[in-house]
Amino acid sequence: MGKCEPRPPAGIQVRIHGATGFCGRYCRGVTKRLQVMGGGKMGEALIGGLVSSRWSTADQLHVIEPSADRRAELEARLPGLVTGDALLAGVDALIAVKPDIVPVVLPLLAGAAVPRVLSIAAGVRIATLEAALPAGTAVVRCMPNTPAVVGAGAAAVAAGTAATADDIKWATGILSSVGVVVEVDERDLDAVTGLSGSGPAYVFHLAEAMIAAGVEQGLTPEIADTLTRQTLLGAARLLSESGEDPAVLRVDVTSPGGTTAAGLAVFAGVDFPAIVSRVVEAATGRSRELGAG
Repeated sequence: MGKCEPRPPAGIQVRIHGATGFCGRYCRGVTKRLQVMGGGKMGEALIGGLVSSRWSTADQLHVIEPSADRRAELEARLPGLVTGDALLAGVDALIAVKPDIVPVVLPLLAGAAVPRVLSIAAGVRIATLEAALPAGTAVVRCMPNTPAVVGAGAAAVAAGTAATADDIKWATGILSSVGVVVEVDERDLDAVTGLSGSGPAYVFHLAEAMIAAGVEQGLTPEIADTLTRQTLLGAARLLSESGEDPAVLRVDVTSPGGTTAAGLAVFAGVDFPAIVSRVVEAATGRSRELGAG
């Protein structure tokens, strides 16, 4: 480890917020590719993905995590990983803390002269990030989703005012280690949140309903659960790997007058597409509200 200094670089003052557990010291002389602010589930997923995809080695990553127990867990799961409660001066950063903690860590990042920042904090706008960081800091905002923890995430990135094509490539390289990545304008991140950010919960809710329906029709909970999980997994793989339009796949499995047609008729009766549209619209609207403060 490099030397930890009690003060940030000369001429810069940083407030210390002891309530969060984050340290106000800065470590110098450490060769790292990325420092990750927050060692929660998403942070851990990205760290693991970066190592498994060979974007970096474990010892090229530094995780800033206030919980000593959590730091020990991360180091045990990924040998060579270095964790601590102090930032590294001049090292690119990934913000993976909860949105309400972002105002606490931004002054620390500013004091550490971080050249570029990738934020996965939901609802925290680029303008908010840039206002708290030194002028010229490259900021990229991202909306990931939870399947990233199994390497099957879907994420969208948006560039800040100082971010270049190389910065977007850098951010995409990090996020593609745990799934697919698309680039959008920041104004579209609310819709991304409503669709793919919240989307896994919609699928899980469907799974709950399918399991319950199977039990109602006489299956044991265990069998209904097994069949539902595999049906959703298989359908998702077929949709992804075939490249076919979803409507084509639906028609292919629907025989006129058959069982699938009977089930789909119930969906049609309640205007299933309109229900889904309202669900995504509600989540998108709530994202806008949260972002507006």
